[in-house]
Amino acid sequence: MSTTRRIFLAALGGLLSSHFAGPLLGAPQRGRGRRGRGGGRGQNDPQFQRDRTVFQYLLANHKQIRREVKKLPNGVETVTESDVPEIVAAIQEHVAAMHRRVKNKQPIRQRDPLFAALFRNVQWTSMTVKNTPKGVHVVVTSEKKAVVPLIQAHAQVVSAFVKLGFVEARKNHAVPK
Repeated sequence: MSTTRRIFLAALGGLLSSHFAGPLLGAPQRGRGRRGRGGGRGQNDPQFQRDRTVFQYLLANHKQIRREVKKLPNGVETVTESDVPEIVAAIQEHVAAMHRRVKNKQPIRQRDPLFAALFRNVQWTSMTVKNTPKGVHVVVTSEKKAVVPLIQAHAQVVSAFVKLGFVEARKNHAVPK
């Protein structure tokens, strides 16, 4: 990668991070207090800033990402890939970070009802992640029937992130009935 491109990407990352910090991943909002939109969750989480930056990079490059989702009776199987090596690395980093957050019960996007419900039920989920040459293969399942719709709705939302980028990331998503 050229030095010019690296500088451009670093500047873009910084711009996106500062411009979209609040609405995307639940960072604290001015005037909303601890119980507001973000709930202050990212303040004491050193990995939060990095995770948000990678997520925003993927949103900015969503048109260069492809995703397949297969519904399973107990969850989903997904493949998310790109032909751009930098994006492949970001996909793999993002999924690994989200897998850690699930395992460690470190929620994100708590302002979004779907993500909040999913993180309240992570103890009932099983997640396997395998890197592919161009991205990741993920299987998320649950033995609890009430959790399966959450898993499947989350997969649909991630697909909408890939399709629409920041437009979708600014939205909240309903919990399936």
